[in-house]
Amino acid sequence: MDITRVRIVVNDYNELVNLMLNCTKCRLHETRKHVVPGEGPLNARIMLIGEAPGETEDEEGRPFVGAAGQLLTKLLSNVGIRREDVYITNVVKCRPPNNRDPEPDEIEACKPYLVTQILMIKPQIIVCLGRHSAREVLMMAGYPERSVSSISSIRGKVFNVKIGDVNAKVLPTYHPAAALYNPRLRSIIEDDLRKVKELSNNLGRSGGGILDYI
Repeated sequence: MDITRVRIVVNDYNELVNLMLNCTKCRLHETRKHVVPGEGPLNARIMLIGEAPGETEDEEGRPFVGAAGQLLTKLLSNVGIRREDVYITNVVKCRPPNNRDPEPDEIEACKPYLVTQILMIKPQIIVCLGRHSAREVLMMAGYPERSVSSISSIRGKVFNVKIGDVNAKVLPTYHPAAALYNPRLRSIIEDDLRKVKELSNNLGRSGGGILDYI
């Protein structure tokens, strides 16, 4: 993907947020209550990318504040990552009706926002929560779609990627919403986040032992 053709040219982050808040590029604007741009430090080392806002997020205009978000915050805390230190957003910024999966054209309409967020924040680690997030981020970095079709086959693996001028390590894991219905996934997500913590600790160290998977 030619990121230079996808990114949005803006003067600053606030201008990007205003574009998202007023977006009518896809049908989701017709049913949303609030756009959910994302939140967190603009110099965050770790960026978490989910799939789409849910009902609570749509009500509040903030990402991951419902039951799945509360679980995510707990799992992050369990491994020593403070939620307020990471930037959190979604592939699409508006809630799909009845929490259905986002449609391909909706993902495509929102892609410039996500690309621009990544290029602005320049995270060193990107955690993809769920298959839609993993698919979009890895395909941005040039991975073929067939290699990212199943979250179970790539979760917990670390990919070295380049998105525009951003070099990052991408780690996909299950979406925390899945763990609400399948509690055994909680320990798996926590193990994956523990690896994220280790990656973060190793950044900048010579011989940090970071694994690469293709």
